[in-house]
Amino acid sequence: MASRDGNILGPSGVPLPEISVLRQLAKEHLVHLLESLPEKKDLILDPGLMRPLDRIAGAQLLKSHGVNKIHKLESRSIDTESPARMYLVRPTVRNAKLIADQMNADKKFLKKKRYKVLYVPRRMFACDMIMEEEGVFEDGIYEEFKLDLIPLDDDILSLELPGFFKDFFLNGDQTWIQSIAMSIVNLQNLFGTIPHIYGMGRCSNMVFDLVKVLQTIQGRAKSAVNNEIGHLILIDRDQDLVTPLCTQTTYEGLVDERYGVNCGFCEFPANVTGTNKSMKLLLNTEDMLFEEIRNRHISNVFGFLSQQAKLVQSGYSKGRNIASIGEMKDYVQKELKDLKQQYKSLTIHIGACEGIIQQTSKQVDFQEQLQTEHSMLDGSKLKDCYTYVEEQIARQTSPMRSLRLCCLLSLTQNGLPTKDFKSLQTHYLQSYGYDSLLTFYNLKKLCMFTEQTTVEMSKMSASDVRTKIAEKALKRTSFRFLCKRLNLIPKTGDINLRNPDDMSFVFSGSYTPLSCKLVEQILMRIGWGGLEDVKKHLSGPCFEDHRGLSAKGSVQSSAAVKPKSEKVVLVYFLGGCTFAEIAALRLLGKVKGYRFIFATTAIVTSQRLLQSVREK
Repeated sequence: MASRDGNILGPSGVPLPEISVLRQLAKEHLVHLLESLPEKKDLILDPGLMRPLDRIAGAQLLKSHGVNKIHKLESRSIDTESPARMYLVRPTVRNAKLIADQMNADKKFLKKKRYKVLYVPRRMFACDMIMEEEGVFEDGIYEEFKLDLIPLDDDILSLELPGFFKDFFLNGDQTWIQSIAMSIVNLQNLFGTIPHIYGMGRCSNMVFDLVKVLQTIQGRAKSAVNNEIGHLILIDRDQDLVTPLCTQTTYEGLVDERYGVNCGFCEFPANVTGTNKSMKLLLNTEDMLFEEIRNRHISNVFGFLSQQAKLVQSGYSKGRNIASIGEMKDYVQKELKDLKQQYKSLTIHIGACEGIIQQTSKQVDFQEQLQTEHSMLDGSKLKDCYTYVEEQIARQTSPMRSLRLCCLLSLTQNGLPTKDFKSLQTHYLQSYGYDSLLTFYNLKKLCMFTEQTTVEMSKMSASDVRTKIAEKALKRTSFRFLCKRLNLIPKTGDINLRNPDDMSFVFSGSYTPLSCKLVEQILMRIGWGGLEDVKKHLSGPCFEDHRGLSAKGSVQSSAAVKPKSEKVVLVYFLGGCTFAEIAALRLLGKVKGYRFIFATTAIVTSQRLLQSVREK
């Protein structure tokens, strides 16, 4: 349902900002850049930007603005007749070197061309240095295509930076911090200053500090009075590494894990589409059937699809019983087109659901795997959990699956005893190869797979010993404390998976995502007040900033009349978020009357997260 100004209204009547304007602005900026090179040109694309560009501009738009052919950026020369060439790439050293090599190859064969390099989202000095060293800097024009947050849906924005988790949290690379901060500044320029900002983690803190600097440079920000977003919550991925490693059980989450969703597109194989070829489908609110099932628990999807199939069948039956020409005309014009679209969508989603169910039923130990995950989360039967993980390694199941279970076991126990840690690592290396040794180094650096440290007391004073023991005890009990303090593990049998009212339904009622529970607590308390003990068990700084203040300088009381924007919350995940977290917060919004917008550096699954830090 939409309001008079075009904004989307939720069940509570709270308007959601029209974030699709970001797509239109990016499209206009791209057209301007294309027109700046008026002659016929070839467009050379960074492979990682092909899907994001699909969400902004199609091939038809590119051709209408002078693009002759589109190529992937690869380590080979390009033989084309176009007089100009435009590159659209991420600002990396590797990309700069590939572009320089292609320019030099053209020089070698005496090909005269005009070159324009568009860096997304900003130009880097390191790239200019590479072009200078290769002797081609003067041959090209270098500009920026300021593409940051891409609308994937009515309530999802993504920077499409899948490598950010590794870059920042593993390598300490702060390159993209400025782009994240700028994306927040741009949102506030469009939708007004966000009055309440909260954050958790080192990256969030850096981003918030830079946002303040950028706003100071730009001058006076828009007033918080007419804002369309009431709260911004910044969450570092390393504050909750358990959630992305758990098996998702919502339909959208399982589709992502089973078939892969890339920038909102999912390519379903032939056995799902019911034809002899695969099909690429855009999964968003435009597909009304998908919108109905995306946040449902998988056990509640197939029955709903069966009901819809019967409705479509009855719609076709109605057409066969029409007697008059006038009624047939109305039927063809008004109903038949919709029925065909519903039939196509039903075929794909029934096929996808069937594929997911078949996969889980074929895996004899799938239920055992879920039960093991649940035991890890609630801290019970740990010996059985350890045995199960060892069995998976010995049987040489998927390397990523075994690695995920190792990490989940370590994270939920805040590190493994030295004996267990060394045993699991040794068995994994023997089973899958010693080329995984560097991957284990990365996981240890990220605190995803660690051993419990021992306190060396021989050369320490009594006070130092007490301090070290206290620190160790705090670290070892962090996850267990948070589970108990925030009620992350619901009581058995309390969760209704068909009509859920608790966020834990996204993991079959076994666990409420820590990130989502923290969002709930922050909104309930309007900050970190009363959560001092929780903050001690989080791995980074926690902060809050309020600009919507009363005359006395305090946050407005709940008794005061608040604008509807106070119920609109932007949750920004730095390092990636899962569809399970999105589904959980959508449910929270439905129960508490909030509207959530989700911004992230990328949508992740356990496999993509681990693949990103895996040394190849």
